Amino acid sequence: LRTMRFAIRLLPWALLLSLLLAVGMAAALAIGVWLAIEQQPLVQQATPVSHDDIARARQLLRGNDPRRALPGITRAVVLTQRDLELLLNQAGQRFGEVRSRVRLQAGLAWVQTSLALPLPTRANASASDGDGWLNVQVVLRETDGLPEVQRLRLGRLPVPGWLAEAVLPRLLVALDLQAQGELAQRLVSRVVFRSQHLVLAYAWPDNAPLALTNTLLRPDEQARLRIYADRLAALGTAFAAKGSAPVSMTQLLPPLFALAAQRSPDAASAARENRAALVALAFNAYGSGLAPLIASAPRAPGRRAPPVTLAGRQDSAQHFLVSAALAAEGGGPLADAIGLYKEVADSRGGSGFSFNDLAADRAGTRLGLLALRNPLALQARLAQGAREAELLPDVSDLPEFMREADFKRRYGGVDAPAYRQLMIDIEARLDRLPLLSTAP
Repeated sequence: LRTMRFAIRLLPWALLLSLLLAVGMAAALAIGVWLAIEQQPLVQQATPVSHDDIARARQLLRGNDPRRALPGITRAVVLTQRDLELLLNQAGQRFGEVRSRVRLQAGLAWVQTSLALPLPTRANASASDGDGWLNVQVVLRETDGLPEVQRLRLGRLPVPGWLAEAVLPRLLVALDLQAQGELAQRLVSRVVFRSQHLVLAYAWPDNAPLALTNTLLRPDEQARLRIYADRLAALGTAFAAKGSAPVSMTQLLPPLFALAAQRSPDAASAARENRAALVALAFNAYGSGLAPLIASAPRAPGRRAPPVTLAGRQDSAQHFLVSAALAAEGGGPLADAIGLYKEVADSRGGSGFSFNDLAADRAGTRLGLLALRNPLALQARLAQGAREAELLPDVSDLPEFMREADFKRRYGGVDAPAYRQLMIDIEARLDRLPLLSTAP
């Protein structure tokens, strides 16, 4: 009885102590968030992507293609500070606008990253919303294996290196990056920091393409892509039965985006569905289906997706859809840089430099950005149908098939005044299309 009375007397004090602890923890969390979020970005400008960067990325990918490498053999790749900045910026696009700066010296790496808030709880959020920035500063120290965190700072909040190392696994889980982190640990055996570059030693595992696919594309993402690929294949069967192939891109967009709208209860899910629809369309436009992207994708015998055209041309549809998919995946600058790289490469031995293709690239980029920034509205609009003239203006008067010497003679090269003026004209034509005029 005395014990019960004693417990009853202690109960209010226990409740008060619990309340104080809860208030203290909430206050500490609020102070931590307040210290971490700042009004201005630490990194003022993201590293711009140029066509030279795309050429280097292509060279790196060719030299480290997992399909051509023996598993288990240690290889080395050298990455510059600029390579790392571009990689961080593109890898972070799904979390919002990212700006990174990297400085390397013997044994150490300084990384600064500014992430625009809010995070992608709102699929159409952008840095212009003015909700602040998460500025991250980290110093990495070289070890005999993977680098360790020496110092970390989130805004004005310092975090000891040992605490950052302890929290890292949980952070990867929270960001849904656990599979990528585990794959990196399997692949990479050593990272060496040198002045302005690093050397990364790694070895591909058995069946590396499948391992990469299953790591970079979660099962739900692979399933989502297959849904749109199957829809395209069914459309192909229907069009083939009618003897109508190839087909205009405008015949494929409404059924795919109507399907996306049915599967989208909110803006965040709509952005994911739009991205999957555009990626499936882009691979379909090249006639490959999802096999290059998903090694385990089943092939349905006798079902082929239809060839796609825009303004009567397959290459215009390809440029448009690939740029739309790239913009939805990695942001507009990446799509623009890849499009420009292709035209420069074509002028040196391909079909020639084409401003028609660049116009289709820019139109697709605008649609891809809209697919993320205003996803529900775009679904509703495309599900109703769109004419080709609403997606791409008349560009038949623009010069194309120019060899490098001819292109430089007429326009002075990329970023010369004559080139910039024609690109301004292309943007003005796109601005006159109501469907695309609201996209950057």
